[in-house]
Amino acid sequence: MRILLFSGKGGVGKTSLAAATGLQLANLGRRTLVMSIDPAHSLADSFDLDTDLFHSQTSDPLAINERLSILELNIQKEVKRHWQEISSYVTSVLRTTGISDVEADELAILPGMEELSAMMYINQYRREQRYDAIVLDAAPTAESMRFISMPTTLDWYMKHIFPFQRSLLKAVRPIANRVGPIELPADSYFANIRDLFEKLEGVDEVMEDPHTTSVRLVTNPEKMVLRETQRAFVYFSLHGLTVDAVIVNRVLPAAVMDTWFNEWHASQDAILREIEEYFAPVPVKPVPLFAHEVLGRRRLQDLAKVLYAEGEDPASVTRTKKPYSFTKENGIYEIRMLLPFVTKGEVELFKKGDELVVEIGTFRRHIGLPTSMAALLPARAKLEDQVLTVEMKEAS
Repeated sequence: MRILLFSGKGGVGKTSLAAATGLQLANLGRRTLVMSIDPAHSLADSFDLDTDLFHSQTSDPLAINERLSILELNIQKEVKRHWQEISSYVTSVLRTTGISDVEADELAILPGMEELSAMMYINQYRREQRYDAIVLDAAPTAESMRFISMPTTLDWYMKHIFPFQRSLLKAVRPIANRVGPIELPADSYFANIRDLFEKLEGVDEVMEDPHTTSVRLVTNPEKMVLRETQRAFVYFSLHGLTVDAVIVNRVLPAAVMDTWFNEWHASQDAILREIEEYFAPVPVKPVPLFAHEVLGRRRLQDLAKVLYAEGEDPASVTRTKKPYSFTKENGIYEIRMLLPFVTKGEVELFKKGDELVVEIGTFRRHIGLPTSMAALLPARAKLEDQVLTVEMKEAS
């Protein structure tokens, strides 16, 4: 199964491009699901469906044709399906503060629930081999980073905090519930967490496998949008995902000759050259601005024809280079990380337990080390040709 993740700044048109990609895959005979994991869903709108009817009928995949289905995650329904024990406890705690029941129900939807629900479905469909391809219409860049980091974060919690927390609360719960202002969570709360973790197990390896998962960054030929696209590229690289294409959407067509657009042409041409230079060798695909809003299957099909050559398979694996790797040469252990657009002064790294911590600005990435390197410390580092090489040695 192939997973194609479309990400980018809000409003760049990634939903339409994800939907058009789904249509192209279905036309090639692949069983395809387009899944929206953006809280501000617009996937049904993209297909010009009656959204009220769509959401009233199902919270499961809806067939567009015999090979294409779409899914917009409904977090309220997902809470009832997967998060009942957790949500119920959080709601009960919030009610003790004096807020209303409705407010408590709303606040009990914790950050990350939607992203983890999407991960569970991806893992489920992969295990069932229900689809040949899943196209993810991701949330804006910051939320996309949370989406891809969730499995690693939960794995760390389950290994380092969960066993201790569950055992401790089991021991103190009888006394604490008699004297404390609120009741501590029941063991069913922790059983719910364990169940969720089992449903997610292995999905991090799937997301980091370039033969399975590829990221398509969507941008517009505008300076502010480009800067966020660059940052997204760094963050996806640090998280071990492979970006195999950059799609520049809404490029002003050359046929627009009105002098009022001269400055737009000049600025877009400059940004396009900058994009080509920045992202090389990752291929850049320009998509023209259409003369109309892209809504409905017919116009999405027109977009697919512009985005892909006749017979081109969007699921083809075109890039497999890992953004970081572990090597041993001449007895020396090294970690190599692809860090495009980063200068030496922007990178900080240190060892914490069996992890190497890389910081770029306010962003932090924990990279778990293999057993053979877990006891080593970073000795030297060099940044050349956008690759950070960290030499690991035994403590002296």
